[in-house]
Amino acid sequence: MSITLSPAIPVLRIFDEAKAKEFYVDFLGFTLGWEHRFGDNFPLYASVNRAGLELHLSEHYGDATPGSTVFIPMQGVDALQAELLAKNYPYAKPGVEDLEWGRQMQISDPFGNKLRFCQLSD
Repeated sequence: MSITLSPAIPVLRIFDEAKAKEFYVDFLGFTLGWEHRFGDNFPLYASVNRAGLELHLSEHYGDATPGSTVFIPMQGVDALQAELLAKNYPYAKPGVEDLEWGRQMQISDPFGNKLRFCQLSD
């Protein structure tokens, strides 16, 4: 039997559903894939997706460590930056920097998690 691995899906800890949706859906342009709760008044566990990237967002204690970093290889980092700046989101004005390995834009979410969007050099 052969082994097949699929791309990892990062789980990011969140503390406020409305703030998470404002950041990931309204600002970053992700779409909400699904939401799950074990019952009324239970924490949220949700999926957001954009351009082939899937992230899981969790309000569950112990699911993830606040302040995590996700490295996201991509193409079109300058176009993404322009799109985000045009939204005039008051809590993030991301810049792009040139690094040895490529052009990178880092954005922190409202919960201290960092998203590093990187267009790798050839």
